[in-house]
Amino acid sequence: MAVPTMQRVRRIVKPAFAGIIVLAFGAGAILQVSPAFAQDLQLRPWLRNLFSPRRAERVEPPANVPQKRQPKATAPRKKTTVRSRPAEPASPPVTVVEKAADARVVLVVGDFMASGLADGLTTVFAENPAVRVVDRSNGSSGFVRDDYYNWPGEIGPMLEAEKPAVVLIMMGSNDRQQMKVGDAREAPRTEGWTQEYKKRTVNFGKHFSEAKLPFLWVGMPSFRPGSMTSDMLALNEIYRDAAESAGGEFVDIWEGFVDENGAFISRGPDINGQPVTLRAEDGINMTRAGKRKVAFYTEKPLLKLLGLASPNATTAVPAPLVPEPGSADAPRAPASIDRTPPMLLSDPALDGGTELLGASLPVLASETGKAQDKPQPVTASPGRADDFAWPPQRKAAAAPGKDTTGSVAREN
Repeated sequence: MAVPTMQRVRRIVKPAFAGIIVLAFGAGAILQVSPAFAQDLQLRPWLRNLFSPRRAERVEPPANVPQKRQPKATAPRKKTTVRSRPAEPASPPVTVVEKAADARVVLVVGDFMASGLADGLTTVFAENPAVRVVDRSNGSSGFVRDDYYNWPGEIGPMLEAEKPAVVLIMMGSNDRQQMKVGDAREAPRTEGWTQEYKKRTVNFGKHFSEAKLPFLWVGMPSFRPGSMTSDMLALNEIYRDAAESAGGEFVDIWEGFVDENGAFISRGPDINGQPVTLRAEDGINMTRAGKRKVAFYTEKPLLKLLGLASPNATTAVPAPLVPEPGSADAPRAPASIDRTPPMLLSDPALDGGTELLGASLPVLASETGKAQDKPQPVTASPGRADDFAWPPQRKAAAAPGKDTTGSVAREN
């Protein structure tokens, strides 16, 4: 079979070029070819293709042998620095001193929010042996489900057993549910539901007024769910009315757990003004700092009811003594001081006149004796500053030796 012409040419030319290249590379190796020349050889594709095997002569790798993939050149990624929130300083452990046998009892009742309030008050009075905080809260209780826990029926025996000096109430976070009113069930915050809820809160406050116990009714804070926050605002008004009707005091803590726009916050300032996490991840429960902040709002009115000057004081602040009348310490009657009446600048009597400057001219009488209706205008003297006649008039010639005023004229 005849060999094609191109194949003949390739068979002849290929060995010749191979010899030339071998000689060139040999000479380059001997003479140490420069890197620029070697790089020029690498950049000539026709020279590489000249000695590459033809497609038919290439040996393909077996199909079952996995091929190594060359890694793709990727741009280097920029290092991103993630700023981590600084860790909050760990609060020191609270050491509660042993309470005295006659320590005054602060009773805390309510739901799980009241339990957090009791924890915060325990920290407040930890070093005071004369004050003992008693937590009698029930986490799932409220005023709606009296079949689960009946607070009006439980509070009486509780007061008899604990004999508290002050009672704190914090309840309502579990009351956003239907209430049984008679034979019907009312939805939350309907007219029937609201009236029955007000009735139950007022009756609960009467237990303390009848027992003549001072009490504080602590309001609810904001929560992460928006509907729950709006419900707590309405319930706080009911608690305020119930506390005031029974002779108690309502403690509003709302501002401590919202931002300047009134929205819920999970982080905020603690009692020292440092930013901390106040709420748990669910947006409902309180952290340790949040519990302490709730107790901070009740601290001042509670100390007032206990008669203490500070949380660590063990004795009540004595009431100020009222001095007896006539004693040296009795307040004296204010001395009588003669005061000069204020002087009016518009009073014409200051200079002995009867009218102020600029008053209207008096009514003049005419030659016939009849009063004139209008004052006569005053004619300006010729040559005076208020003489506006044109052309200007000259003064009449004065008598020799005297001026116009009658005084003796000076001789030049």
